[in-house]
Amino acid sequence: MTASQATANSRRNRALLLTVTCLGQFMVLLDNTIVGAALPDMQHRLHLELTGLQWIVDAYVLLVAMLLLSGGIFADRFGRKRVYLTGVAVFTVASVVCSLAPSLGWLIAGRVLQGIGGAALSPASLALLAAAYPVPQERVKAIGLWAGLSGVGLAAGPVAGGVLTDAFGWPAIFLVNLPIGAVLLLLGLRHLDETRNPDAPALDVPGTALSVLGVGALAYGLIEGGTRGWSSPPIIGSFTAAVLLLAAFVAVEARRRAPMLPLRLFRERLFTVSNTAMVVVGFALMGSTFFFSQFFVYVQGSSILRAGLQTLPATLAMVIVSPYAGRLAARHGFRVVVTAGLALAGLGLLALGTVHADTAYGNVWWRLAVVGIGFALTMSPLTGAAIQAVSPQEGGLASGISSTTRQIGAVLGVAVLGAVVRARQSGGASFGAGLDSAFLTAGAITLATAVFTGLWLTKASPAEGVAAAVRSADTPKTTTADSR
Repeated sequence: MTASQATANSRRNRALLLTVTCLGQFMVLLDNTIVGAALPDMQHRLHLELTGLQWIVDAYVLLVAMLLLSGGIFADRFGRKRVYLTGVAVFTVASVVCSLAPSLGWLIAGRVLQGIGGAALSPASLALLAAAYPVPQERVKAIGLWAGLSGVGLAAGPVAGGVLTDAFGWPAIFLVNLPIGAVLLLLGLRHLDETRNPDAPALDVPGTALSVLGVGALAYGLIEGGTRGWSSPPIIGSFTAAVLLLAAFVAVEARRRAPMLPLRLFRERLFTVSNTAMVVVGFALMGSTFFFSQFFVYVQGSSILRAGLQTLPATLAMVIVSPYAGRLAARHGFRVVVTAGLALAGLGLLALGTVHADTAYGNVWWRLAVVGIGFALTMSPLTGAAIQAVSPQEGGLASGISSTTRQIGAVLGVAVLGAVVRARQSGGASFGAGLDSAFLTAGAITLATAVFTGLWLTKASPAEGVAAAVRSADTPKTTTADSR
């Protein structure tokens, strides 16, 4: 084989690897937004209350949030190709289980399996990509392409969900993953090379188990409290268990040599402030988008297809603006961009809290777009700030923690804002009034966080180190051998 042929084969293999990894992440991100479009149809066909819809979303997000860091270590230790393809297989099978679910219990079980698959698939896809591009400049370009192409799933979700649900019913949004998963398995088995890091740390099984149980108990109390009664024994017990389990998690992590979550990182103010703000971003973003389709269907009387299209401005704004957030942060500093983004998102949510059944869509879409633009300006710089706060060897870990804190915020956002809506309804208010209160609550918390970051998020000078941190901000979801 000549040198030119070897180069051509290398380029072809890299192109196939990029395609496989992007498509896998696309499938995961598509699931984040496609489910929201189908929630009204699920509620109608399965005869669900609001709590049931909350569990459909949070069962998935909870497992992704709590297993994401372990998934990255697992891939490094046991083989990135193996973990990636296993994640694809689990996610695909779980999607079929969801589509065939005859009841809420089966659907939640399928969503839990999807979360496990996604937590393996997502970090392993990036780890494969990072290993295939050892040259830093080439890696940055490849990861940027990975993030951009897979991010199309976020924008495609509302439209695809509306079309599929309107034509075939909610099971179709899960069946769409079947052909994608089959293609990924076929291509991956043939064209992916196995890589691993023999020096990867051991899995933190106690920490992982305690974090899942602790956050799960907290979510249970928040979601079921409005239905069972906040002072009922099961709810008090769940909150008590959450406190004990999370306290045990902190104690275990403080004593382990290789913890899943090194608590020492939080001694750095920049790291603590950025991750605190990221929790709020996940809280307000996921908690509010959970209700977007429900607002258009139940309050304004739109069809499911139309509602999917009507929610598009928020996700489309995020996809368009996100690539520029890192450049702005590199030029103006993390604090300016993050604070401006949180202020925009907060004002947009407050504006959504004033819309009603008779508000024309021309006066609604721009509010959604403002929310999307605001949050798009925050996520990459916040992750970049977390990366800058730690040593270069821990950049991948910092990025993974940032992604995890955002997912934890998402779990809490769906639970808490759902509780706000139910509390208003139990007091005799309409569902629309409850949504207004939820949006206003999310907006107020987001604006308060803008003040918090404006005061405490260290202003980084627009230096080369900042630019490097921001360029990789949205991409390393796991700790890989290359990032360490």
